[in-house]
Amino acid sequence: MGIVINLDVVMAKRKIGLTELADRVGITLANLSILKNNRARAVRFSTLEAICRELDCQPGDILAYEPSLPARKK
Repeated sequence: MGIVINLDVVMAKRKIGLTELADRVGITLANLSILKNNRARAVRFSTLEAICRELDCQPGDILAYEPSLPARKK
């Protein structure tokens, strides 16, 4: 099982770049890039809330569960 982050898809639909979204959300460009590239191991609800607010979307637009993907190991 695995969680997939579709942040890049939502950003493309909203025509917003990584730098602009990072500024609006108030997180570093590096941390947002980790999320966007599906390398994050966790995300704070406050960060997810800020991203959803700025992109005018729901958490389910950004996060998806794909049971065929292997779970990440620590």
